[in-house]
Amino acid sequence: MKTRILRRAIVAGVLATSGVIGITAATPAYAQFGGIVYDPTNYAQNVLTAARSLEQINNQIQQIQNQATSLINEARNLASLPFSSLQQLQQQVQRTQQLLGQAQRIAYDVQNVQQAFTDRYKGTALSGTNAQMVANANARWQDSVSAFEDALRVQAGVVGNIDGARTTMDGLVSSSQSATGALQAAQAGNQLLALQSQQLADLTALLAAQGRAQTLDAARKAAVEAESRERLRRFLERPTGYQPGNAQMFHD
Repeated sequence: MKTRILRRAIVAGVLATSGVIGITAATPAYAQFGGIVYDPTNYAQNVLTAARSLEQINNQIQQIQNQATSLINEARNLASLPFSSLQQLQQQVQRTQQLLGQAQRIAYDVQNVQQAFTDRYKGTALSGTNAQMVANANARWQDSVSAFEDALRVQAGVVGNIDGARTTMDGLVSSSQSATGALQAAQAGNQLLALQSQQLADLTALLAAQGRAQTLDAARKAAVEAESRERLRRFLERPTGYQPGNAQMFHD
């Protein structure tokens, strides 16, 4: 407002000076006023120079304001998101890993699986003595039962993580909607992707536990079939063979 008033005053002065120049064109170029020399032309030029200087200053002020606005926007874009869900997501992943690490009997290890199948599910494990075959059959049953129990525990753990995932998602969505800059929005998006990765990890663990239980149960059934064939072979190869006879079910 002050700048506009000053501009108007300068312009009015220029116009007034121009009028004075036109009126006094017939008078001498220089006049004495109490000993002071007054040159209307020089005065008008000074007024115009001052107006141009003022315009330049205003332009510089506008540039500075634009730069300040740009710096403020850049600062907002570089501001870090105040909300972090990393620790909570890591804890949920660790809980699922602990459940997988507590697998009974046959663990999630290639060498452990290979050794267990060699000892109980194939080869000599199905053709030993009757006592060994009974012991191996009982061990295979325990493997299956333990695997199903492990799968249920992993399922319970994954279900327990759902509530934490919901809380984390609410916080991230709220932070994303209130983000003041590009960096905060990007960080919120990255954390949402991390949450999705954690849920995928839970799903992978759940499928692994269920697949382990189903595979062990299928392997147990296959071992039972092989063991049954071995028992039948032994029965048929007895020296005396099968001798039919009369059976009396009731006594008089």
